[in-house]
Amino acid sequence: MAYLRKLYTGLKLQINEAKSAVVSALGRKFLGYELWIAKGKEVKCAVAYKAQANFKARIRQLTRRSGGSSMAQVVEKLHPYLLGWKAYFWMAQTPKVWRELDEWLRHRLRAIQLKQWKRPRTIYRELKALGAKENVARQVAVNSRRWWRNSDRLLKTVLTIAYFDRLGVPRLS
Repeated sequence: MAYLRKLYTGLKLQINEAKSAVVSALGRKFLGYELWIAKGKEVKCAVAYKAQANFKARIRQLTRRSGGSSMAQVVEKLHPYLLGWKAYFWMAQTPKVWRELDEWLRHRLRAIQLKQWKRPRTIYRELKALGAKENVARQVAVNSRRWWRNSDRLLKTVLTIAYFDRLGVPRLS
């Protein structure tokens, strides 16, 4: 570190002591990535947990359920952020993380859609229009106030990945 300080002082640069260290790269976070060792002692990179938390926080901000936006407007706001995030973290070698974030995002969008439909009659009518079975539409409509819980079970059979593809939501995985 002393050598780096001396070298950077000559270049008129400052080292941020809180962020900098001369240690192994494993276990350190760098620009949202972290390195780990896979089977066969192969070094791979993953999206850091803090970057994932920041992703979820930003998605929550863009998809407020009390925003009064239609689903098309929500998707329009999400589209550039999702494409940018995916392009930035394209080197991550953790397909499970991508899949989990993708599932969480669609879960969030289903909850927003339920909240927008609001009333049980509207939920029932909209689900039937989307091709839901009678009992599925009825069960989801009866539990209309439980947006988050309701959006993960039966609603997955109606508001599928294909539904969100038609809306223009980019896939992360």
